[in-house]
Amino acid sequence: MISSDVIRGYNDTMILSLLLEEDSYGYEISKSIRQISDEKYIIKETTLYSAFNRLEKQGFIRSYQGSQTHGRQRTYYRITPTGIDYYRQKCEEWALTREVIDRFIKEVS
Repeated sequence: MISSDVIRGYNDTMILSLLLEEDSYGYEISKSIRQISDEKYIIKETTLYSAFNRLEKQGFIRSYQGSQTHGRQRTYYRITPTGIDYYRQKCEEWALTREVIDRFIKEVS
């Protein structure tokens, strides 16, 4: 299991990556993160909804009401053009971060 402290800075990137494919809602995004990570990372509900709020305030995503299921109306999220730009920046940041950290990762015998 990956520590949430380690991955915290990349929750936005994971969420935006999924929204590039299609609009989605909280539970579905959480489930996708769990599946894609092979159960190595499980995003907490509070972390996910905090990210949604932050991303929406910054104009990177927009929310809208979708279909009603089990008596509740789902809130869906859609990435904005500004969000796509932000996603690209985060991907560049990740590549640079990985390049730097890889210089410190050594085989230990």
